[in-house]
Amino acid sequence: MRTPWLFLTLLFLTSMSLAQPNSFNWSQLPALPDPVGFAGSYAGVSNGALLVAGGANFPDNVGPWGTTKKTWYDAIYALDKPDGQWKKVGKLPRPMGYGVSLTTPEGILFIGGADGDRHYDDVFLLNYANGTVTKKLFPSLPTPLANASGAVLNGSVYIAGGIETPTDTTAEKLFFRLDFSKPNAQWQRLESWPGPGRMLAVAGAQDGKFFLFSGTEVAQDSKTGGIRRTYLADAYAYNPMKNTWSKLADLPHPAVAAPSPAFAAGQSHLLVMGGDDGSKAAENLILKENHPGFRNEILAYHTLTNTWAEVGQVSVDKKPDAVANPSASTWAPVTTPLVVWHGQVVLPGGEVRPGVRTNRILTAEPTQRSGTFGGFDWGVVGLYFLLVVGISTYVASKMKASTDDFFLGGRNIPWWAAGLSIFGSKLSALTFIAIPAKSYATDWTYILANVCIVLVAPVVVYFFLPYYRKIRITSVYEFLERRFDIRVKLLGSLTFVLFQIGRLGIVIYLPALVLSTVTGINLLLCIGLISLITTAYTISGGIEAVVWTEVMQVVVLMGGAFFSLYFMASSVGGFGPMIEEASQAGKFNLINSGFAMTEPVLWVVLVGNFLSQLTTYSSDQVVVQRYLTTATEAEARQSIWTNALLAIPATLMFFMAGTALWVFFSHNPGQLNVNGRTDDIFPFYISTQLPAGLRGLVIAGLFAATMSTISSSMNSIATVLTTDFYQFARPKATDGQRFRFARFSTLGLGLAGVGIAVWLVYLQNNSIWDQYLKLTGMFGGCLAGMFIAGIFFRQITSGGLLTGFLLSAVLLYFVQTNSWVHFFLYPGIGIVGCVVFGLLFSPVFPEKQPQRKPVSAIE
Repeated sequence: MRTPWLFLTLLFLTSMSLAQPNSFNWSQLPALPDPVGFAGSYAGVSNGALLVAGGANFPDNVGPWGTTKKTWYDAIYALDKPDGQWKKVGKLPRPMGYGVSLTTPEGILFIGGADGDRHYDDVFLLNYANGTVTKKLFPSLPTPLANASGAVLNGSVYIAGGIETPTDTTAEKLFFRLDFSKPNAQWQRLESWPGPGRMLAVAGAQDGKFFLFSGTEVAQDSKTGGIRRTYLADAYAYNPMKNTWSKLADLPHPAVAAPSPAFAAGQSHLLVMGGDDGSKAAENLILKENHPGFRNEILAYHTLTNTWAEVGQVSVDKKPDAVANPSASTWAPVTTPLVVWHGQVVLPGGEVRPGVRTNRILTAEPTQRSGTFGGFDWGVVGLYFLLVVGISTYVASKMKASTDDFFLGGRNIPWWAAGLSIFGSKLSALTFIAIPAKSYATDWTYILANVCIVLVAPVVVYFFLPYYRKIRITSVYEFLERRFDIRVKLLGSLTFVLFQIGRLGIVIYLPALVLSTVTGINLLLCIGLISLITTAYTISGGIEAVVWTEVMQVVVLMGGAFFSLYFMASSVGGFGPMIEEASQAGKFNLINSGFAMTEPVLWVVLVGNFLSQLTTYSSDQVVVQRYLTTATEAEARQSIWTNALLAIPATLMFFMAGTALWVFFSHNPGQLNVNGRTDDIFPFYISTQLPAGLRGLVIAGLFAATMSTISSSMNSIATVLTTDFYQFARPKATDGQRFRFARFSTLGLGLAGVGIAVWLVYLQNNSIWDQYLKLTGMFGGCLAGMFIAGIFFRQITSGGLLTGFLLSAVLLYFVQTNSWVHFFLYPGIGIVGCVVFGLLFSPVFPEKQPQRKPVSAIE
């Protein structure tokens, strides 16, 4: 019985790609206009131009054992565009270098530094515009510092370590913060990291934290009386929210004086490029010009798994005459800032071997690691599409040309199919991607959100369902007209339609973006393929085709997720070791205690998601329409419970998949896409680690989840448009005319979804749509509040409810804008606001005629 599983495990292990290609494409910008170049320069970006200033060198470029003394510089050079020419645009207050320089939205912040005689506490901002440099003073450091490190995090500057004077025999253990967004802010001394003091460390900012890597400890040698350097490989993270430090995994080797701040790659990596490991430090005076240079490995620290991996190399090209003519070769530099310009890493000059500088400007473009998708995979995906076409063709052949069949499947859908369809309609490709990504990045706190489906099911079954079945509605918003008036119905219907159309474009675009990356299909072709097939079977077979394809799609989706989970567990020794390792790391944490309204603590998760699920299952046409397709109320109840109970094992599987991803990449950090997004971790794993065939099955599952969401939305929107708007505009239209309108509107919705998705492709900016979804999402709770007001509060009038809806939407807008509560509570605010404002304003807007008898499921 174990043979198939052993075979699958062997297939997985032999299919793994263990080689990580270089994560950058390297090139060079025009060299600095100095024949030698500088170390310890300041650099940054101001108004789109790259600036390099100050620094020091030995003019003969031999080093301290040459014939020239170390010389300091004050020139400021600017490069307006990558293919332009450097020009001198100003001077620093004095010749200086070896300070911290950081790019901010206002300009380049210069912090501390040194010259041949002293160290400085100066802090000033340089802004470059129209060929002119302007200077703005900031509060001085509490103490002079050189060779410190720093980074910008959430509007504040953090400075760590350094050395106070040229004659000091110890490196400092100082940690300062300046909130430079506040006009009168002063430097604040914070608690230092738990390790030794250091200079020439690498700082970084990622995932809301400040990081400190490597550096060298300086102390006086008690035997020789000289200065002894200890090269460090330790690492630390500072959490500003908690004001605490944590010890991290050590670097594979010291990386002293590596370009700083570290490059924040993707959403969860910090890259340390090169550095001095100290292995040749004792031999510098012997090696002199024969020194081989510094390390060029790029080390990636992954903030989620606390692991290090080598992910490439800094470009090095040593010519045969590198010893005598170092300037002709390309080396990995140290003691130089790292700057991000036009999305690329820039290393401007630096020291390439002890005492030797370079004027070369290295630049690196981040690359995305791609997976493989072969013929066998395409065969599996092709089989999936054939099943979709076959199901829709069969259903279309027996469907009658009536709106009852098109919208409700003749009310003859089996309860189990309706339940699977409800489940499939809510399990979108975004969910398939987002839930594993969430548990991979954090823990299981959010799993309680899906458990609330089970808590909501009895409320829907006993209070909402009987009423909806009793009045035999097609659109759930017909309830609002019967209870209140046509204005309330049209407002509810319009809210649903606008939200779903906007969502339609999103659920086409984002999964298509992932699928395009994984499969290699052109993005526009991917959008068109998904939309064309989905629109075709939705038009031809109506809700019945949607339901039966969703049944098949759920099987494909869950099967792909299960096999992915199995292979991930197999790669780390099985489920037992995987669970034990994740448990020790706290990845199964379920409860955040506390009473804060802005954090996902237990009560916020439960209350917020109970009301969120109540919103979905009581007022969302996509869901309500499914449990109206069954023959009886008893079967409708069974369909609701089927969905609720199925959600538990499915949620466990997807959360466990995320945990398995964390364990897998903890063991294989070099397999991560350092420049990728955390949200893409599951598709990335699928495309790079799963064997052929199974890869195709899981990608078919992603197609299934996407198409299920699209078809559900299109059919439900068409239902509302036909029932609530077309029938209102043309009350005498025949059923045949309504049927044709429903089909044409479905076609129009498919085209609209494609149009929005294509627009997003060319826009290349999702932030507008993120804001759009936030604004439209405000009305979900308000919409549910309308239904709750109608069923449970007989004294609320139409005018009062309309006023309550609008005021609660305004209230929710301010709540969102000011982040007063966690977003889980938004639906609750919408519901409570709509009901409370409705009760308050109903006496102001009494019914002009005797109100219809309010029908209620609890009468």
